[in-house]
Amino acid sequence: MSITVNLYYTGTNGNARKFAEEMINSGTVDAIRNENGNLKYEYFLPINDSETILLIDSWTNQEAIDIHHKSPMMKKIIELREKYDLHMKIERYVSDEEDIPSSDMSFIRK
Repeated sequence: MSITVNLYYTGTNGNARKFAEEMINSGTVDAIRNENGNLKYEYFLPINDSETILLIDSWTNQEAIDIHHKSPMMKKIIELREKYDLHMKIERYVSDEEDIPSSDMSFIRK
C-alpha cells in the first residue's frame, strides 16, 4: 500500500510555477526524491488553470511521510510557499494497485 497526495498550489502572477522552478533549481526536489520511502515527487501544469501547479507526491507508507514532514526540506518548502504566497488544496489517496480488477485492466494500455 502506498499513499499519494495531490497538492494543488495556487497563486497569482505565475507564482505557483516560480515556486516549482525554485524547488527544482534549489535541489530540494532531488533531496526529497532521495528520501527513504519516496516513490514520486513530480510537478504538473493543469491545462485549464495557469495559476496552479499540481504536485503528485507518493510515499511507501505514513511513517515515510511523517519522517519527511520532520525533515529539513519541509522548512524550505514552507519558506517558499510563504515567499510566493501560495494557497493549497490537498487530495489524499491510498493505492490499491495490487487489487486492480481485471475488468479495469482491459482499459489499460501498457
